[in-house]
Amino acid sequence: MKLPRPLLHAVRMADAVLFWPALTVVIWGELTSPEGQALLGLLWWINDKILHFIAYFILGAMAAAALKARRRVILAVLGLIAVGAVLELLQGYVGRDMSAYDELANIAGVVLGSSAARVIVQALRNRIAA
Repeated sequence: MKLPRPLLHAVRMADAVLFWPALTVVIWGELTSPEGQALLGLLWWINDKILHFIAYFILGAMAAAALKARRRVILAVLGLIAVGAVLELLQGYVGRDMSAYDELANIAGVVLGSSAARVIVQALRNRIAA
């Protein structure tokens, strides 16, 4: 089945717009206490590192899918890694524990999420070209 190019463009634009609210939710989640988060309170039985991985996997995938140029994707990945590091440092000032392991989970999530998204986007582009 051949995919129409305007459909892929529309999905990319929607992804680019929805990235910002997703980033806002992640920032909010990292800077507030788990007890005050109703959604994460229900999911707190999941290991904290897994939550970090999932959040940054989604952000990395969204960023990589929204951007066309490989250089921009690399810059977005590095930016997300930097955001994760800054948020970990800020957690020490808002009553949460800073953790290098959280940052490692963030990095793994961003790298794997962006890599997976690039593979999927390339497969979709190949379907358009075929």
